[in-house]
Amino acid sequence: MIDLHTHTTASDGTDTPEQLLQRAETSGITALAITDHDTLEGVDSVLQTAARAGLELIRGVELSTRVTVETDPRRRNAHLLGYFFAEPGPEFRAWLTSLLKGRKERNGRIAKRLQELGLDVRLEEAEALGRNITARPHFASVMIRKGYVKSVREAFDVYLGETGCAYIERADPPVEEAIRRVRAAGGVTSLAHAIRLNQPDPARELELISAWARAGLDALEVWHSDHGEAEVARYGHIADVCNLARTGGSDFHGDHTPGVLPGIGKGSLRVPASALNDLHRIAARRAQAHRAQGVQTQVGEGAHDIACR
Repeated sequence: MIDLHTHTTASDGTDTPEQLLQRAETSGITALAITDHDTLEGVDSVLQTAARAGLELIRGVELSTRVTVETDPRRRNAHLLGYFFAEPGPEFRAWLTSLLKGRKERNGRIAKRLQELGLDVRLEEAEALGRNITARPHFASVMIRKGYVKSVREAFDVYLGETGCAYIERADPPVEEAIRRVRAAGGVTSLAHAIRLNQPDPARELELISAWARAGLDALEVWHSDHGEAEVARYGHIADVCNLARTGGSDFHGDHTPGVLPGIGKGSLRVPASALNDLHRIAARRAQAHRAQGVQTQVGEGAHDIACR
């Protein structure tokens, strides 16, 4: 059993990296990707621990990106997963640091907006829960504790989500830039939970994913806790049409995603080992090409390995 999409306390999960490894071992997971938001800190901290336990741990990251061609705030956000089978290097890590600075600035604006709406929710309260990275689920936890909402879902629906009255849009990088950054660092990219693109028109959804494939996207997350059989079939078809590899994962966040468990999601998730094998092949092919060129790929270079049909 494998899981290529999980989160820890290094971002907005509630399990520490060590606790997540323990869950993985207990669940029989043999390969795990920790994909915290905008940081590699969590996975970096347990690489050696996982190796000693015989668990294949993949260094990953989940990036919030902007769909620049969309004006509707419900459709302007896309999440990109980056997988690294070797050290991504200081340039990429410095870029992640800049993203974290932007996240912190946005959090201050969210806190101010909530206070303007009459909710006594302060930035330092959310940061106390966020530890390394503070995100909207941490604000939701404060709101639940103070009785303003009853659940994380309600907090997002009314206040924090894209249509909520306290929503603040972040200055995220365009999807295409994030793809270039990950590839330049030797990573492999996958579009996460495509259902959250919130595209009601299947043709428009395919158009967007096709364009990102031409921009260098490597894979599409076909298996996800939010994807039922129909979505798995739809995104599997899109992956085939665009010559994208297939990935999948639970998107486990601990207590912030009740009912979702590593490896099995909501109970029926099964990510085939072939998904990880495909990522390895893409990474190996890219590394070989870089060695043959004798130069390190720079941001802005590179085309997709196989053009979208």
